[in-house]
Amino acid sequence: MMLARRVGRSEAAALLVVLSVLVLLPIGRTSELGIVIGAVVGLVLLLRHRFSPLADPGLRLVLLLFAGYWLPILLSGFVSVVPQKTWMTALETLRFLPFALFVAWALRRSSSWPPFMLAIAAVATLWLIDAWVQFLSGNSLGGAPELERLAGIFGADNLKLGPVLVVLSPFVLLVARERAGRVGLLLAYVLVLVPVLLAGSRAAWLSYALVSVVFAWRETKSLRRFLPLLLGIVLGIALSVGSVWKASEGFDARMERSLLVLQGTEHAFDEASAGRVRIWSAAIAMFQAHPLAGVGVRGFRHAYADYSEAGDPFVDPVSRIGASHAHQIVLEILSETGLLGLLLWLGALTLALRAWWQADATQRARAFAPGLALVAMCFPLNTHFAFYSAWWGLLFWWLLAIYCAALAVPAQKTQGEAADDGRRQDQNRP
Repeated sequence: MMLARRVGRSEAAALLVVLSVLVLLPIGRTSELGIVIGAVVGLVLLLRHRFSPLADPGLRLVLLLFAGYWLPILLSGFVSVVPQKTWMTALETLRFLPFALFVAWALRRSSSWPPFMLAIAAVATLWLIDAWVQFLSGNSLGGAPELERLAGIFGADNLKLGPVLVVLSPFVLLVARERAGRVGLLLAYVLVLVPVLLAGSRAAWLSYALVSVVFAWRETKSLRRFLPLLLGIVLGIALSVGSVWKASEGFDARMERSLLVLQGTEHAFDEASAGRVRIWSAAIAMFQAHPLAGVGVRGFRHAYADYSEAGDPFVDPVSRIGASHAHQIVLEILSETGLLGLLLWLGALTLALRAWWQADATQRARAFAPGLALVAMCFPLNTHFAFYSAWWGLLFWWLLAIYCAALAVPAQKTQGEAADDGRRQDQNRP
């Protein structure tokens, strides 16, 4: 209803389709419903020539970024250890392109952005409140927490709460800053911080630290004011960690495991990283054996046993299936798509950054939250979910579509408003 009051009903319906992907995210593959609807509408709009991706610079960015993501799948399919899986992934991934074009069309007017951003922040805030309720009462919409971590609305068998909250945190923080000033920003920061800590994902902790640094710089924009604020943030986080450490046995267990890294041995580091060192070693070995195009997208688990050490606990002794993915974005790209894939990803990254630098101030303001969300999601000095998986890849492309739409608004807005002006003139003629 809020969207309908701020924009037209048809535009509100389109925005609700885009928003539905996020709303349904905790319910397994049902979030695909919004993707499919958006993709179908996007194809219809293309067939009716409602927009021209090749002519519009903003939409052309969608095509180029999709090429950087999809072509590595295609090229790796020719040498994949499980070609049928790789080819199926290439086919399924095609849905993201018309969906991203649909998002650009749905968000083509600047008037759509404030209520849309508020709606995203509202959904994330509801999940945050639910996580707080789980922390304080032991229950939530997703049930009871996992033994060591808050699970929130995602449930104890789907431990994605921390990474998802961090990815959405720029929307929450930005809306709070715009609506309630720096006091609102501070309250929102704490609202996000505690559930992220208790969710137990150390990758999310690092990503939220990155988000914190970016927002601190955004508030100060000078080194003289930035450093004291950053020190205050560090002290505040330390105080929060100390408080949560005493209040949560699960958090205590996660911290004890994390502190093993201070022993300085490879075994201790492997234990602290939950076995990631073994997985990374196998990923490097895969890349060395298949440097050009990798073992094929989604072929990692099938090749893992051939490149892991004897007795690796991630290898099933019967099926010989190993760890599902490399748990690190650069190693995932190198092991599954090789140097060709890495070059295509770097090319897409260059285009995305160039689009940001060439954008005007209004475009950058719109693209800030989804852009920072993508940075938090893809920051290479961290561990990650699989970017070619159905679930994480879906969230990745949802954010990327919003980012491209934010940079495409001016040209599309001009065209849309010109069409509206023409219709109004026709209606006013005697």
